[in-house]
Amino acid sequence: MNAERVPLSLRSREAMTKTTTCVYHFLVLNWYIFLNYHIPQIGRNEEKLREFHDGGRSKYLTLLNLLLQAIFFGVACLDDVLKRVIGRKDIKFVTSFRDLLFTTMAFPISTFVFLVFWTLFHYDRSLVYPKGLDDFFPAWVNHAMHTSIFPFSLFETILRPHNYPSKKLGLTLLGAFNFAYIIRILWRYVQTGNWVYPVFDSLSPLGIIIFFSAAYILVAGIYLFGEKINHWKWGAIAKPQMKKN
Repeated sequence: MNAERVPLSLRSREAMTKTTTCVYHFLVLNWYIFLNYHIPQIGRNEEKLREFHDGGRSKYLTLLNLLLQAIFFGVACLDDVLKRVIGRKDIKFVTSFRDLLFTTMAFPISTFVFLVFWTLFHYDRSLVYPKGLDDFFPAWVNHAMHTSIFPFSLFETILRPHNYPSKKLGLTLLGAFNFAYIIRILWRYVQTGNWVYPVFDSLSPLGIIIFFSAAYILVAGIYLFGEKINHWKWGAIAKPQMKKN
């Protein structure tokens, strides 16, 4: 259908949708930029939070996820702007990277952090978030780190379609991230003798292996769930594009 034949009202709605998406991505990006700057500054001079700042961002999945979300929404903003300036066909690499980043990491990991944190928190908060942290981290910071991350990611799945890679590639990339983070946790334990999360203190070596295995099964299930949501909402629009050389 030629652009001239598209009703003006439809074109206006499409333009409004694109503008709304662009504004949404920009606002969420700035929110995550703020969190990535503000949270690491909390209690820097407090002796009780020395463990929190020792090793910084790379040892806590929560903080890694905040950085990941900022990167994703930054790429999404770039994609929005370039599509308006250059055109859809000329930025396929940026769009493909945006989709790969969201489908294999941003959505699964944010949902995983949300589910696991609040499950353990309500079971026994001392396993993941000791009560003493409330003296330094206001409730809004806790929810910014562990609650709002899920609705932001879920809304992204229904805001626009995302092309999923093959299941083999998607689960492999997710597994590689999972393995790298496990190595980071174990390496820090070997160096310091302390676990990043108190929950590991209550587990035997076999229990830790089972925990890590269950964690990957859960995050893989979340990845597949995200793919189902994407297909349910967008259907054939977002089917994986498999090309052979």
